Amino acid sequence: MEPNPRTPAFYRDYLEKRWAEGFRHGKTLLKEIQELGYTGCFSYLARFLAPWRRKPAASLALDTAMLAADAAPFVSTTNSSCGQVSPQVAAALLGKLQSQMTVEQEASVDALKKSCPGYAAMRGLVMGFRTILRTGKIETLHNWVDKATDSGIYGMQRFVHTLKQHLSAVEEAVEETWSNGPVEGNIGRLKAIKRQI
Repeated sequence: MEPNPRTPAFYRDYLEKRWAEGFRHGKTLLKEIQELGYTGCFSYLARFLAPWRRKPAASLALDTAMLAADAAPFVSTTNSSCGQVSPQVAAALLGKLQSQMTVEQEASVDALKKSCPGYAAMRGLVMGFRTILRTGKIETLHNWVDKATDSGIYGMQRFVHTLKQHLSAVEEAVEETWSNGPVEGNIGRLKAIKRQI
């Protein structure tokens, strides 16, 4: 899930610098990052740059600063090299139990909590929802929905909006002890085998 040389996100810092300098021609930027080791295609780069093209330069600079502060702070403290945590990894760590984390993952979560207070609140909400699905009650679910709505976190508010559209099904999932998880797991396994064949 971490950015690699095949993805434009791996070269985000370089691309942001060049974009801020006024170099916005996609083919030129493609050649430049190919010299740095980019092995992906132009369409990936074009898709990566598309949101930047839709925003004025001042807005992009503000978003870049916010992204650096909120979405992608420090990684492992065990490594001497400093990097960033990709949004995908940060999202995956939201619902991971501390007992199942590696030392590097724990360090990443701690760094994310320190540099982005919203991350700590979001992790608390995600872990709370996970607990409700396993051992909760409908009243606890409704309390969680209110808390998530009042959190001020846009992603959580959107999730709650969708959840309310299917609230009766979610309430059933909370009340019932059985799950179709094993069935879905087997379907996923069979699809993986089919793709290999």
